[in-house]
Amino acid sequence: MGRITNAYILPHPPILVSEVGKGEGEKASATIKALERVAREISEAEPTAVIVTTPHGPMFQDFIHITATPRLTGDFRKFGAARARFEFENDLPLVNRIIEIGNAEGIYCGSLDDASARKYKVSGELDHGVLVPLYFVARSYNGFKLVHISIAGMPYADLYKFGKCIARAVNESGERAVFIASGDLSHKLSAEGPYGFDKSGPEFDRILVDSLKPAKPERLLSLDEGFCETAGECGLRSFIIMFGALDGYEIKSEVYSYEGPFGVGYCVAAFEPGAPAKGKGVLELKEEAELEKIKNIRAEEDPYVALARSTLEAYVRSNKTIPAPEGLTGEMLEGRAGVFVSIKKFGQLRGCIGTISPVRKNIAEEIVSNAISAGTQDPRFDPVEANELGNLVYSVDVLMKPEAIKSIDELDVVRYGVIVRSGVRSGLLLPNLEGVDTPENQVAIALQKAGIRRDEKYMMERFEVIRHR
Repeated sequence: MGRITNAYILPHPPILVSEVGKGEGEKASATIKALERVAREISEAEPTAVIVTTPHGPMFQDFIHITATPRLTGDFRKFGAARARFEFENDLPLVNRIIEIGNAEGIYCGSLDDASARKYKVSGELDHGVLVPLYFVARSYNGFKLVHISIAGMPYADLYKFGKCIARAVNESGERAVFIASGDLSHKLSAEGPYGFDKSGPEFDRILVDSLKPAKPERLLSLDEGFCETAGECGLRSFIIMFGALDGYEIKSEVYSYEGPFGVGYCVAAFEPGAPAKGKGVLELKEEAELEKIKNIRAEEDPYVALARSTLEAYVRSNKTIPAPEGLTGEMLEGRAGVFVSIKKFGQLRGCIGTISPVRKNIAEEIVSNAISAGTQDPRFDPVEANELGNLVYSVDVLMKPEAIKSIDELDVVRYGVIVRSGVRSGLLLPNLEGVDTPENQVAIALQKAGIRRDEKYMMERFEVIRHR
């Protein structure tokens, strides 16, 4: 019977590679020493397989890419060090079993055929998220086959569940495996750094490091996506998959180092699975808490939210649009306004669609139309399935009439949403969103959604909403 003997969180700044950094990496000397310590530990463990999850491989929203070529190669050419080249044998039996188990559990994963790889411009080369950690490991030990797994944009709980699938495949394989979760922390620790500073950056890193000693993966599963995006995090999804692979065991953990010399957080941490854990698992406890929370929310929902929920539930189950129920307010039947319907699953966005101005006869019809669209037509997500309905939380924003503004100083992220326009392109961001703390951040996200560059000429409007939860 196989097992995961050790697991590590490792950063991946190419500057730490001597052929790339040419001495500059010494500014992160604590990280380098910690990586060398990890390499020695892996050499002593003599694993037959090394599994690496990376945020810099081919990333899809709802599909986990696992490279399935016989040989895995890569170099630091794009960082000016083409001669620093590596080649590893792929552990194809383990890869194939991970894919089988993952898909059987409803986690879509696998490799791409040649046509799909060309379509999505997916390279077969190893990315630096894999190469930097293995640069240190391979100097001490190379008697292993490699498994190369990219992260995906799916909900955190699904990534954790996928980690459990990896562990099951390892257990069945007879392999002694080491799991490396590659990832930096926040990229926004310093104004002098390449991504600037945001106060959420140091806060994210504090939460992350505190969640490693002792290991508290349930805390990571509860982090708000908006907050994480604002913090410029890199490796969270990689770390969550790793913790899923350690699920069911008592975990001995140690943080070897943490520093942020270039405005980016680097953490090296080690985890050793021990005896089977007692009690319920992390996912089970989280789902129980979420279901109790949902039960309480639904007991208090108003007619706006109740209409959005019942509409989507009926549509998903029967593919029919329900007629307007009794008990709707006069405003819902007589008023007209733009409406946004947002859906979350276990705290993470599951769909959001809306209209800036009214296109239906009344607010009720606006809610009905946008609830169905949010659950089935948001291009960022697969359509909601019937088995998810009990886990969904809804909110309905009724938009007031937008007004043009001349300056970003006229915005207040709590009170006002923003609309940006340039020609036929437009982007909207609702007010009072978690992780959106400044007007600058609010406008930047709206511009990104619209596909408008910051240096282009654009107009801004602000609007207020009545939010129903």
